Formats: sequence, C-alpha cells, structure tokens
Amino acid sequence: MKKIILFLLISSLSFAQNANRKFESYKVVQNTLEIKTSDGQYFIKPYSDKIIETTFLPTGEKSNSNSHAVVLTPEKTAFKVKQTQNELVYSSNGISVSIAKSPFQITYLYKNKELISEKNGYVKRNTNSKEQPQETLEFNVDASEAFYGAGARALGMNRRGNRLELYNQADYGYGTHSKKMNFSIPLVMSSKIYAVHFDNGAIGWLDLDSKKDNTLVYETISGRKTYQVIAGDSWVGLTSNYTALTGRQPLIPRWVLGNFSSRFGYHSQEEVTKTIDKYLKDEIPVDAIILDLYWFGKTVTGTMGNLDWDKDNFSDPKKMISDLNGKGVKTVLITEPFILTTSSRWQDAVDKKVLATDNAGNPFKYDFFFGNTGLVDVFKPEGKTWFWNIYKNLINQGVGGWWGDLGEPEVFPSASFTAQGKADEVHNIYGHTWAKMIDEGYAKDFPNVRPFILMRAGYSGSQHYGMIPWSGDVSRSWEGLQSQPEIALQMGMQGMAYMHSDLGGFAGDYFDNELYVRWLQYGVFQPVYRPHAQEDVASEPVNKDILTKAKVKKQIELRYQMLPYNYTLAFENNNKGLPLMRPLFFEEPTNERLLNSCDSYLWGNDFLVTPITKAGVTNTTVYFPKGNNWFDFYTGQKHEAGNTENIAVSADNIPVFVRGGSFVPMIKTIQNTTKYSLANFDLHFYFDEKTMSSSGKLYNDDGLTPNAFEKGAYEILNFSNNASAKVITLKITTTVGKAFVSADKNVTLLVHNISSKPTKVTVNGVNVDFKTNASTLEIPVALKKGLDNEIKIQL
Repeated sequence: MKKIILFLLISSLSFAQNANRKFESYKVVQNTLEIKTSDGQYFIKPYSDKIIETTFLPTGEKSNSNSHAVVLTPEKTAFKVKQTQNELVYSSNGISVSIAKSPFQITYLYKNKELISEKNGYVKRNTNSKEQPQETLEFNVDASEAFYGAGARALGMNRRGNRLELYNQADYGYGTHSKKMNFSIPLVMSSKIYAVHFDNGAIGWLDLDSKKDNTLVYETISGRKTYQVIAGDSWVGLTSNYTALTGRQPLIPRWVLGNFSSRFGYHSQEEVTKTIDKYLKDEIPVDAIILDLYWFGKTVTGTMGNLDWDKDNFSDPKKMISDLNGKGVKTVLITEPFILTTSSRWQDAVDKKVLATDNAGNPFKYDFFFGNTGLVDVFKPEGKTWFWNIYKNLINQGVGGWWGDLGEPEVFPSASFTAQGKADEVHNIYGHTWAKMIDEGYAKDFPNVRPFILMRAGYSGSQHYGMIPWSGDVSRSWEGLQSQPEIALQMGMQGMAYMHSDLGGFAGDYFDNELYVRWLQYGVFQPVYRPHAQEDVASEPVNKDILTKAKVKKQIELRYQMLPYNYTLAFENNNKGLPLMRPLFFEEPTNERLLNSCDSYLWGNDFLVTPITKAGVTNTTVYFPKGNNWFDFYTGQKHEAGNTENIAVSADNIPVFVRGGSFVPMIKTIQNTTKYSLANFDLHFYFDEKTMSSSGKLYNDDGLTPNAFEKGAYEILNFSNNASAKVITLKITTTVGKAFVSADKNVTLLVHNISSKPTKVTVNGVNVDFKTNASTLEIPVALKKGLDNEIKIQL
C-alpha cells in the first residue's frame, strides 16, 4: 500500500512540472548557484541561512539586477553543493534548495522541513490582457496552509482562495470588504512560517489557490522573474528576517506617537490657530496639526499643484508655524504629485520637463476629479530635484512633516511614460519612490531631523524610507471600523508597522458618537493617533459635545501616559522589524482557531486588546493566549491562560489585558511630547504565579535625533523578575550609549496582583516604606545614574 501511495505522489508531482524544462549543467560563482536549463538560467543566491533568492532568466533576455525592495547585502553564508544522479542540493544550516533534474523541479526547505516548491515555475503566455498577464511563476503549496500578505485588503485574515490584483488603487468609502486597496505588496506569508516575496515592481496578480488545486501563482505583465524565500523559527523571526531584507523603519520622532488634529480641512490661518487654542484651553494633549488642500487653494478642484501658500487665507505662514512650534505643535502639510494645468506651477513643470510624458515626449495630460493634470515623474532626476526643492523651501519655513496623498497614483493612464518605464511598470512603486525621494532629501539637506512621511500608497520595503501608511478613505461606519484591525495587522506583518486608520472614519456624514468613541478607544492601541474626517463631520474631540469630549479626552490622556511603552515598541520595530500590532497566532502558531482571527490582537508583547466594533455591545468573548495569565488593565482582574471567557464591556474603554510577568512603564499625562521626561515615571509590574521569571525594557533618547541608537545617543532601562514562593526579586539596570548623558530618576514601582501584604521590602538591601492598595504594592525607587537596583519583596 505504501508503495502505491508513493507512486501516486511521485506521479502527481511529475505531472505538475514543466516537462519542457531540462537540466543541463550547474556552477557556483561567488556563492551563487547558476543552473543552465534548456530554456534559460536559474541564479540562486543566498542572503543568509534564512533568506535565499531565485532568479530565472529566459533564453534571449537581458539580466536586470535592479530591485526596488531589497536593501540587504548578502552575508557570507556557508552553503555547500551535493550532487547525485538526479538531484542537486544547495544547502546551509538553515535554508536549502533541492533541484530535481528530471522532471525538473526546485524545492525549498528549512532545517530539512519542506516549505514550498516550484510547480511549472516560470511560464510565458501569449496574451495582451491585463486580466491574464503574460508571465507567471507557479508553485505547489500544502492543502493546510493559511496565507497572508498581498498588501492592504479587507478579506479576512486568511487570504487563501483569492486571486488578488497587484494594482495600487483607492477604494473610497469601503467597509467590511475591499479586495483592492492602496498597498498591493507582492508578498505571500504562510502559516508554515515562511514567506515568498516576488521582487518585481510591475502590476500583476497574486493567485492564492483560487482554483483550489494547491497552487500559488504570481502573474505579471513584465519585469524580473525574481523571488526570495524567507524562513523563520517563529513569526517574530520571520517578520524580522523579511524586514532585514527589505529594510527597517527608521525610528519615528517621538511626537508622532502623540495626538494629531486633522480634518478636511482648515481653511485659514485663523482657523488653525483657534483649533489648537481649543486643545490648550480644554487641556487635551496634541502634538501636530495637519493641513489639507486648502493651504494652497480656496477650492477643492482646480488648485492642486500650486504647492504654495494661499496668501489670502494664510497671510503669514512662517509666524503661524513659529507660534504653533512655540505651543509644542508641529505643522504637517498635504502634498500631491499632480500638477494641474490650471495651477501656478504648471508652466514651470512643463519648462523644466519634470512630468510624465506621452510617447512623443510631451507632458501627458488627462482629466480626473481635481482637474486637468500632469504627474511629476519622480523617477527622473530632474523631476526629483524639482519636487524636492518645493519641500525644502517649506521645511525651511518650519513645516514639521508631510502628508503625501493620492500616491497610488490615483489616476495614472497606461499610455503615459516615465524615465523608468511605462505607467503600468512603475505604477505600484510610485508612492514608494516618492517617499524615498523625501527621505533622501532630508538625509542630504536636513540630516538632524527625523522625517514624518504620511502616505496612502507604497510597495515592498516602503518602511525603509520612513513611510507611515494609512488605510485610505474608510467609511465612517461600524463596517469601516470592523476592517481596521485586519488591515493594520496584515500590514505590520509585511513590514509596514505604522498602518493606521482615520480615527472615527473618513467617508460619509454619519453621526454616531458611540462609533466615534469606540474608534478612538481602539486608536490608543494602534500605531498613529489621528482622527480625520470629511468636511461635514467634526473629527477633533475639541469640537464634540461635552460628554463625548470628556470620554475621548481620557483616551488621549491614556495614549500619552503610555508613551514610554509605545516609544519602546517603536524602537523594537526600528531595531528588529517587529510589528507594533501582532496577531494572536504570533503567540500560538499551531492553534488553527487563531489563523483567521483578528477580533483580538497583541499591542507589543504585553497587551491583549479586543476592539469593540459593533454598536450597543455590553459583553464580548475573549481568548486568553497560553503561557501567562492575563490581568484586566482597568480593574486588575485575573484571567487564566488558555481560556475563552465572556467579558463584560464598559462604555468607558475597550477590553484590554496585560500579560502576567510584564513590565509596563508609564508617565503622567502631558500636554505634548515637548514636555516628555523620565525624571519621574511609574513602572507597573504584573506579578503572576504562573510566570516566575520575566523581563522588559524601556528605550529612551531625545526623540528627535536620526539614528540616535546607532550614534550611541540613548539609554535602555532593563527590567527583570525572578520569583519564588517567598520572595519576588526585581532588578533595574541601565545601559547607556557612549553619546548619552543619563540622569537620576524617581520611579514609583507598582506591583500588581499581590494577594497579601509583604512582610518586608528592600531596595539594594535597605528596608523601604511601601504602600498597599487592594492587591497593588507601591514602592518608591530612586534610580541613581550608573547604579543598578535590586528590589526584594518578602511575601
């Protein structure tokens, strides 16, 4: 019987191969395995023992080594070649490649476990249809795998069974379902904890087994036949390896974790000033104000491309920005790459030859919602220089950050040309290249500033250029809110860890204060806190009724109290590529119940969050992951690990729980991040008898200096817990970079879940007074510069 099964398996695999592709020979050149076949060459290049790249070059085609995504330099990894009569194996201690000679097939393994294999591999079709692209790469996949990736979509976490278009396009007013959005990333991640990244910027499709024949297909109109297979020992490891390949997000300015005042839009200098003064009067924290398109024009249509102040309504923008900076508030301006023929810059753009062209070399003009337009060619050196000089001038006026809108590009006719190719060849990398232009401009002209680059569209690796993505023009409805955790979780896995939504929703004039409050409660535990809405709806809490304003104020205050924890998450993302929001299957990768779940998620490592995304909810079901007990963030109530419970839901907050054994640093509320200080802070420790040892940290720098960690301009406070039945031993140590001057700190240590009053508490061997409040213990700790601290709690 076993022989029959084996024969059937071999027969089915043989039938699935490209029978016309024949192995001819191989050689190894500078650690790259080159395989000659009857119809082309394979180049198999390792980046590490967890990442390997395969390129197929069909006979007669020229090699193209230009990747828009990959920034990693290949490591010197020990790979060896072993050949038998019908197999060639290229292997390391981690990832390995098996090449069957007849029938020809490539299989990828990690630590001897099969990940994925080519099916037909590369195939070229005779078609000119966008619906049926000309070139495909086909793979065999397991029947049991769940698939994630393909960019920003609202489909359910497991995206298997879909054929998804790789074409960045806005979906105005979407709700619970959106098959095509602003970020179409050619990346597939598997529940077997590996990923395949198709390293080609042209438009196409990703078919995630839509025909239910266990086949993964990448389809494209043209370009490179290159893909990387990335492996990992865990989900955290996989995302870290992928972001090592495509680039890590620069550490954001600390103010980006604060509250933004934003709407469509502020019409005048007076309106901007009055709005911020309302925040100050109401003592609602705020760190930035975003100006939509009225800063350069009085009307929505006809003015795009002016990219300069409308002096009638903004008579003295330098003073306005200076005054805002004096209040601790950054000014962020919207920009678009469309230069209308009616704009003040049209003729200059034409004269400088900075626009995408038609096939005769003239500016390609076309109509869209905002008017008759051309598009800046960001692939052309002259286009980049022209565009960047506009930004540079405004930065010199004091502008603190940028909102890049419509960068899909929203309308980009296939007949237009850029310096790097036809529209369809560069469509998906337009926003990516635009962000790169701004990032590189800052590095050259403002090297001491961390940029803020908010954009609606990008590509693989856009995080490397500091892009902060948002989820587009979501419906202002419960349905719109319901899709947001999925989008943010998926994009975090794909490297874009700051994906967030217009809090409160954007599209439509739907007034529902319960929806608004619930959305802003969710906002506390997602990457960027930025309420935003259409003109008919007040998005700012200062413009809400007294009751709604009071509820939201508490949430914004909590957001600021969590700055030490959140900024440490930002550092972990910059340092290791870890998402800020993480699916629960990161915690339990073999739990099939969690593979399609986004009802709850992890905020960093230590918080379990369950957004409330439906009206009138008073109870909800929460699963508490295994490993540690969990404690209600608001009440302290303990919940057992591995259990599913029905939880009562408060109107004042969404359900949030803290992992047992966690250290959570917090500060008191501040008006904005210019007031941020760790001179006095609270350190919450959640004692859990199930977690007798644990650790945590707090990252600190000035919040402004680029590459502060790399320059040694930082400190890290390290926390550890080792407990026994009678004694809890907590340690606080400090690692100080060579270019950082540390200072003494006063810490209020709050130990939660202590069932009885301790007999004694010592700090560095000296008895100290302590307070008890219910099951929480309060201990004062003076952190002296350069000295370690040991706190012992005798139970």
